[in-house]
Amino acid sequence: MADQQALDEVVRFTSELIRIDTSNFGGGDCRERPAAEYAAERLAEAGLEPILLERTAGRTNVVTRIEGTDPAADALLVHGHLDVVPAQAADWRVDPFSGEIRDGVVWGRGAVDMKNMDAMILAVVRAWAREGVRPRRDIVVAFTADEEASAEDGSGFLADHHPELFEGCTEGVGESGAFTFHDGSGRHLYPVAAGERGTAWLKLTARGRAGHGSKVNTENAVTRLAAAVTRIGEHRWPLRLTPTVSAALTELAVLYGIEPDLTQVDLLLDKLGPAARLVESTVRNSANPTMMNAGYKVNVIPGEAVAFVDGRYLYGTEDEFRATLDRLTGPDVDWEFHHREVALQAPLDSPTYARMRAAVEEFAPDGHVVPYCMSGGTDAKQFSRLGITGYGFAPLELPEDLDYQALFHGVDERVPVEALHFGVRVLDRFLRTA
Repeated sequence: MADQQALDEVVRFTSELIRIDTSNFGGGDCRERPAAEYAAERLAEAGLEPILLERTAGRTNVVTRIEGTDPAADALLVHGHLDVVPAQAADWRVDPFSGEIRDGVVWGRGAVDMKNMDAMILAVVRAWAREGVRPRRDIVVAFTADEEASAEDGSGFLADHHPELFEGCTEGVGESGAFTFHDGSGRHLYPVAAGERGTAWLKLTARGRAGHGSKVNTENAVTRLAAAVTRIGEHRWPLRLTPTVSAALTELAVLYGIEPDLTQVDLLLDKLGPAARLVESTVRNSANPTMMNAGYKVNVIPGEAVAFVDGRYLYGTEDEFRATLDRLTGPDVDWEFHHREVALQAPLDSPTYARMRAAVEEFAPDGHVVPYCMSGGTDAKQFSRLGITGYGFAPLELPEDLDYQALFHGVDERVPVEALHFGVRVLDRFLRTA
């Protein structure tokens, strides 16, 4: 059981990490090194030997290994990222990089995404050092850079250039899972992620005939691009159920006393009420236009127009996704991957998933653990290149008035102190038995 010092430290570490501004603006505009040095120092104080690694100066990652008692057991990766998305201070009730602790709540950018989990990991391994605890299997701890952009300086760099640090790792746990989801009827759900949709950020390019804005032009690049973007934005993707999503729908239906008819998914989602939010974005692929750029003067028809689309595809559907984009863009618009990462699928019958469920249920006996698939992605995608199966498990017990999912990348990001205490206890329980 995590001691009082661990409970105190997780709050302090969360606050202090938030104060280290690691805003990732994309395009390499970020500096995680101060946060990496902070984490490495906390690990070294616990007798571990952290390694700091960079692909680009200032974009620092931290990796260390805790030796287990069973040398024959597969190793487990526990990872969290150090960067955060930017925050506009004028929009916030507090300074987003103050780490202010007010009325039992820690405020600031990264409070839920995901310096809270970083702090939990640090607090747990330090408690183990004080107590002399060794886990059953080797545990590799990794704090990464660049997750909020391409991961090229973070988990991608580690997986491609330092695979030896993850030798023996077959499974990993990271962000976005085991948080309290309130369904509005008094039930407390704890979704544990066992899958991610693939990332398909697309660049669309339309070419045409440049000319004067007053002349007839049937080869207008802007018109061609706008038509393709409209077709993509209005497309209704067909239902595609992965094993994780099917299991989530089935378990939720049984919990609510509904017939789990997976041939009528839209009807089933309607019956699930607020709980449908856990599943509705992962029963289909998606492609949302997000950016457009064309022209330089109102009376000049440009010869080229560009748009960007945030596409996501389910496990096993990438070929269908590509074919659909070929059809929707048409003959006058080319498309390419601006950034692409694989979709993930993790087994629900594994001992690791069972231990995550048991750890949550020990400290939330009235909670209902259910599987779910993330609509977006995490560093688990890059670590999958090493054959590591990824789960989302960053436990938090949250009050009903705090919408965890809305706080991701949102204004006034914050986490209750009691939620951090719950997270440390659950993470400690899981990792001791993992």
